Amino acid sequence: MRHGNKNKKFGRERKVRNTFLKGLALDLIRHGKITTTEARAKELRKVVEPLVTLAKKGDTASHRLTVSRLLNRKTETKKLFEEIAPGYATRKGGYTRVTRLPVRKSDASRMAVIEFV
Repeated sequence: MRHGNKNKKFGRERKVRNTFLKGLALDLIRHGKITTTEARAKELRKVVEPLVTLAKKGDTASHRLTVSRLLNRKTETKKLFEEIAPGYATRKGGYTRVTRLPVRKSDASRMAVIEFV
């Protein structure tokens, strides 16, 4: 039974899925917005928004925790702490926006753009 398990599987095992979502989070932090499928964008929100909340704290513990959650990528973590998080100092949540796009022609998947607000 899947009671309380609301995450999408994306046809991947748990470790591969988590690494996949962390890679998408790194791309979002690096570029500011990415185009992906709607399901991936909605799941990506669940990964990125807690990271921004941690970055807003700005202490050493949250910095180390963020580095470990972002696959030890220190450049993206630095960008998150120094450029992205200060812009949301007064905002309590909802740091990302998912905008729908037309379906993809090859397989008719719903597409979306996820970006920082």
